[in-house]
Amino acid sequence: CPSLAGIMLLEVFLVLGTIVIYFLFSKKKEETLPFEEGWWGKGQKPDAEEDTTIWPFKVETTEEELSDLFRRLDQARFTEPLESSCFNYGTNTVYLRKVVSYWKNQFNWKKQVEILNKYPQFKTKIQGIDIHFVHVKPPCLPEGQSAKPLLMVHGWPGSFYEFYKIIPLLTDPASHGLSAEHIFEVICPSIPGYGFSEAPHKKDFNSVSAASIFYELMLRLGFNEFYAQGGDWGWLICTNLAQIAPSHVKGLHLNLASVTNMGFIHLLSILLGRHLPRLFGFQDEDVRRMFPFLEKGLYRILLESGYAHIQATKPDTVGCGLNDSPVGLAAYILEKFSTWTDLEFRNLEDGGLERKFNLDDLLTNIMIYWVSGCIVSSMRFYKENVQKGIGTQKHERLTVQVPTGIASFPNEIMHTPQAWAQKKYTNIVSFHFMPRGGHFAALEEPELLAEDILQFVGKVEKEQLWRKK
Repeated sequence: CPSLAGIMLLEVFLVLGTIVIYFLFSKKKEETLPFEEGWWGKGQKPDAEEDTTIWPFKVETTEEELSDLFRRLDQARFTEPLESSCFNYGTNTVYLRKVVSYWKNQFNWKKQVEILNKYPQFKTKIQGIDIHFVHVKPPCLPEGQSAKPLLMVHGWPGSFYEFYKIIPLLTDPASHGLSAEHIFEVICPSIPGYGFSEAPHKKDFNSVSAASIFYELMLRLGFNEFYAQGGDWGWLICTNLAQIAPSHVKGLHLNLASVTNMGFIHLLSILLGRHLPRLFGFQDEDVRRMFPFLEKGLYRILLESGYAHIQATKPDTVGCGLNDSPVGLAAYILEKFSTWTDLEFRNLEDGGLERKFNLDDLLTNIMIYWVSGCIVSSMRFYKENVQKGIGTQKHERLTVQVPTGIASFPNEIMHTPQAWAQKKYTNIVSFHFMPRGGHFAALEEPELLAEDILQFVGKVEKEQLWRKK
């Protein structure tokens, strides 16, 4: 119908005209995110200045705590799984029984505590709560070379322990067959409400709040310029940090980059990108990972996001059960380490968990949640970040100008092509399709992630890109 085509054409010109006028005459958007000076401690904020002391910390558990754990493991009730269900209904209890048996009879928590304590750990009070962090300096530095501070932030249901395999590769790369051109001083904090960081006592503690605390932490440690790296919630916290302090963050490296503000072009690329990839800036690997979009996008979100909806609405309810039952906690967390490492692992009775991890590492991460009693507060982070609506927050509308590197792992739950990421991260200097690996990259593929961080920092340093942002 010519008249309909004419109307559609007119609408297109009107939209384009509006966009042009907007960019010509609108004021330049604020480019930084305000630093949040919050108070997350109990009760009213005291009038006295906050104590900025940093004190050593070690993981310790009592015999009473371990006796209580074993009693609960002994009294666990298991439900038989459906025949041939594997991990498609969640953690398979045939395998879970094996994990619990290992936990009771072979897992040596005291030995794992020694491993946790092999790296220096500290606490300091920021905005009313105790912040826990690991701080590892290089064992040796070549003459004339200085260590580059690197903040590494974990996510859920992970912990600071995720970084224990990658830390030596970054602080002593030469001893691990990597380039020693850049050597790092690594700082791995626990997100407030996770692990051994105190949980906020007030509502509304979100990713910007966490970023503000970690910014204050880095300044307190004497780092005026530093790099930031993260995946999962670490992606968002480090992104917010780069928005708050772009003159202090020399570079941002991510192993997950999600785009929450989807525009018309994004939607059009979902519809047509498979057939016209070059038009939307897609590479062949983007097409392979994204399409068919109903299967690899929409259905996957629906199948795998139930936990997020619970945690973004009523985290305390389900959290009560997980905080009371170590077996329930293990089932909840292990399912994520299975599915998020490789979706195909759902079709295996053991969830493929020991193909990429060992039980000691998996149980150490679970024990951090158990002994600290942090599962409920960790889950609340979803509600605090999502309750006001996706796409409504200021940080979601702002771009990131600092030099950015993205390591895109093939088995990540959702793939974000560079063409999409570029709208948010306007200064991407490194985007690599990684050859293997999933969501928990630092624990699963530490060498690959370390190599990508090293090459990214090499680019930023060589061209002094942080000075050009």
